[in-house]
Amino acid sequence: MNMASTKRLTTFPAYDVIVIGGGAAGMLSAATAALASDRVLLIEKNQKLGRKLSITGKGRCNVTNDCEPDEVLKNVPTNGRFLYSSVYSFPPSEVKKLFEACGVPLKTERGKRVFPVSDKAGDIVSALETLMRRRGVHILHDTVTDILAENGAVTGVRMGEKTLRTRRVILATGGKSYPLTGSTGDGYEFAKKLGHTVTEISGSLVPLELVGGEARRMAGLSLRNISLKLYGSKKKKPIYEDFGEAMFMHYGLSGPVILSASAHMREKDGPFSLVIDLKPALDEKKLDARMLRDFSQRQNDRLYDGLRGLLPAQLIPMILDRCGLSADRVVNSVTREERRRILECIKGLRFEVVGKRPVDEAIITHGGVKVSQVDPKTMESKLVHGLYFTGEILDCDAYTGGFNLQIAWSTAVAAGSSCSNFEENVL
Repeated sequence: MNMASTKRLTTFPAYDVIVIGGGAAGMLSAATAALASDRVLLIEKNQKLGRKLSITGKGRCNVTNDCEPDEVLKNVPTNGRFLYSSVYSFPPSEVKKLFEACGVPLKTERGKRVFPVSDKAGDIVSALETLMRRRGVHILHDTVTDILAENGAVTGVRMGEKTLRTRRVILATGGKSYPLTGSTGDGYEFAKKLGHTVTEISGSLVPLELVGGEARRMAGLSLRNISLKLYGSKKKKPIYEDFGEAMFMHYGLSGPVILSASAHMREKDGPFSLVIDLKPALDEKKLDARMLRDFSQRQNDRLYDGLRGLLPAQLIPMILDRCGLSADRVVNSVTREERRRILECIKGLRFEVVGKRPVDEAIITHGGVKVSQVDPKTMESKLVHGLYFTGEILDCDAYTGGFNLQIAWSTAVAAGSSCSNFEENVL
């Protein structure tokens, strides 16, 4: 078995498999392919591997979701059926076994989210690097400029003036989210040049811009234990409902429930609005009783102060503005009808959505290589023999909770393992 090399290669031999992209999917597909071959090369343009993986889950890395394969597929709104074979072949249980075997203890938190016990995403990156090194994967830090193909089959890759020969290329370049980590959409251009269709690219799991300037006044304010409903213009029922946390930004809203809601927003269903219940644990009757109790204790205070025990101070002026009430009103002058308006606003705080923030602020990309042009069992292109797609470059995206990384792991193993069953062609 060859020893791994992290130095720039000075000779240009033929490789059995070349993987383009050193993220989650790229590293695991390279390590998987190396089980059947000692001539696997991973090419990464950054000087460090796994840069995006290192910042996922706020640096903690939500590795997967501790659920059955069918539950994974239910959380993939875009082309979940395409992933059936790969997810069932390499489900969350196998992902957990892999990393624990690599010396990374895991834990399961709320929502069945799986994290390293250390809460360090770097441990996952290091485990994958060690796995590749142990299996003899060569690593080259360089930029691929072209994938070469003749007569409908891969023949090599080009890096400027240098050419490396291979019959198999795994394209694991990611999407366009977080471009500073290297996900700049290069893979889409390679795919299109080789005849593939790339669907429209936008952000998924991305913050939302709101109509008006209210959010700017509350930037930085966190809302905890809220419920949220997302509405489109064509249905009376919510498109999406969730419970959790959100945060005001100068442009609008972010946070877990907002990111998840964004994954359900399709242009045909817009325009969209959000309705937030600030006190979901209290029904209207209980909330009214709570408000009356607080008001009775502050009868001669300002209305602003009368609401301090119920709402974040930063939020009160907006609530009162929407209700047409002055913050300086004396509490004991508030009428039953005015109290009712406050209650309705707390239970149904509505915001109109301008749209999603740019894709480079998204956690994951919506859109990518059209999956009807890819074999779902092997991840091999149906158009170019020896070309494989894995991870975010595919038109598959999921909700938060570790499901997007599960897509990366499952498709990586499918692509890497199918390379060992490759039918050889003469270069």
